[in-house]
Amino acid sequence: MTPVNATQIQLAIPGSPEFLRLARLAAADAGSRIGMTFEDLEDLRIAVDELGFTITGGRPDCTLNLVFTLRDQAIEVEGTCVDEGGPFAPSELARTIVAAVVDEYQLEVADGQRRFRLLKRVPEG
Repeated sequence: MTPVNATQIQLAIPGSPEFLRLARLAAADAGSRIGMTFEDLEDLRIAVDELGFTITGGRPDCTLNLVFTLRDQAIEVEGTCVDEGGPFAPSELARTIVAAVVDEYQLEVADGQRRFRLLKRVPEG
């Protein structure tokens, strides 16, 4: 459910790495709409890229569904794709990178889907 005073943007792209560019561009545009700085936009782009690749594994047959929820001072991004089994273990480097660039994030496999959720707040001041 979308909170009051929130806007949602939805995007569905193939899971191939070359299409993750679209996800990064959408993230940067969405973040700019809530007043993020250039550095914050870059952090958001990095997180969407890392988490998108983590859940798709670069599989072109896996559609990456993204929902960007824009709030007054934060953006939430949720990503899903079908879980076809196989390895699903983000590298320690990916986890470290994502933890450094967003305020919160989660990865899970549930109900036959791989999922991520991240939250990035606009810094005060």
